[in-house]
Amino acid sequence: MNRIVEKGKTLLVDGPASVSVTSGQVEVFGLKTNVANKIVIREGKRLPFAVNETAAFSISLAEKGSMEEVDGNTVPASWVKAYEDVSNLQVKPATVMVLGNVDSGKTSFCTYLINRLLDKKKKIAVLDGDLGQSDVGPPCTVSYAFVTKPITDLFGLQAKNAIFIGATSPNGTADRVVDGLIQLRNEITANSPDFIVANSDGWTDGEEAVKYKVRLVEKINPDVLLCLQQKDELTPILSSLEKFRKIAVESPSVISQRTGEKRKNLRELGYKKYLRNAKVQSFPLSWLRIEDNELFGLSKTYQNPAIAGKIYNLLGMKPLHFVEQTDRISVIIGKRRWINADNLKKVEEEMKKKVVVIRKGEEEGLLIALHNGEGRFLGIGVIQEIEYLRKNLKILTPVSQDVAMAVIGKVKLDKNMKEIPLFGEENQSELKAFSRL
Repeated sequence: MNRIVEKGKTLLVDGPASVSVTSGQVEVFGLKTNVANKIVIREGKRLPFAVNETAAFSISLAEKGSMEEVDGNTVPASWVKAYEDVSNLQVKPATVMVLGNVDSGKTSFCTYLINRLLDKKKKIAVLDGDLGQSDVGPPCTVSYAFVTKPITDLFGLQAKNAIFIGATSPNGTADRVVDGLIQLRNEITANSPDFIVANSDGWTDGEEAVKYKVRLVEKINPDVLLCLQQKDELTPILSSLEKFRKIAVESPSVISQRTGEKRKNLRELGYKKYLRNAKVQSFPLSWLRIEDNELFGLSKTYQNPAIAGKIYNLLGMKPLHFVEQTDRISVIIGKRRWINADNLKKVEEEMKKKVVVIRKGEEEGLLIALHNGEGRFLGIGVIQEIEYLRKNLKILTPVSQDVAMAVIGKVKLDKNMKEIPLFGEENQSELKAFSRL
């Protein structure tokens, strides 16, 4: 459809949609659109087309797409002032970190800031610390990229490097997130950028979130904190960060509030992006160093045959695989096998540990990250099957070369790349055990 929008107005378009400007002057998050360009908007994303000179649009809306016209420019004046303050920083690299709650406009503000800084021909790096709504790298990772031209969506960038966390929230993975972001920040700094724009996740509520955010900021040590507050949700965090320079930045009044389901949908687009051209590949377990697999214990075998034999006798069967952890024993059995509850209790009493029973097939769909021998991230995959007898791991992944290490995540996908529960209803005790890892 075609639409004319007068000067001084903003056209808000919610994806899925595509928009072309056929005449006039329009700006999107600091990017002055080119008449020849088509801008694609993902589902769950909203772009503001601020009209500086009466413009004609050619718009294609998918079923869930929509648009509306509002008066004025929806980019807050505080964004312009924040850009001016950041652009005048006299250090190199100048590091700025964006804090805000879920759906506060952090990513939109980062996009605006990057585009404005690119106008000054600066070398810009974006450090993406929002593992639940990753834009630069795959979901469940922290990542970075260098930005060489103006953009409307960070999702269009290709990650220079990423670190797999394996979860969609830093709650329970805070140490790995902080360590990963420090490692990536150091990599960025080695490439001498002018500016590092660090985006953060939206976990701000509660004592654990406050401790995590304070530690993250202190470790990243930004020159400026850019704080998007809708009310006073950041006050507990900011009150513990007195030594840092802070700039208050408004959340846009027209920001799109996303449900948990919409946030999942955005992650699913990320899975599909990074699993494009994937195929099922078989990796001998002897080739791989497998980490964070405390539930399956693929790199571990029981070294004491006598005790292993005793456990088999107590179970009344020989499982496909079992591994003893610090606080539990994981026992993997066939899909149609069954263990008597009394036998499980006998093992627990003998070993003084909880026994977690996992059926073969429960591993299907688990997200996994693949790395080379130096530990550098190569890409993600989805486990198809663990062949315990053949000692092979089948993975759906586009990565085929230099794989030496794999890290199993805590997210499970179906064949359409949609997130599903880790385990079925009959295995809720195993789910609870896994969620504590």
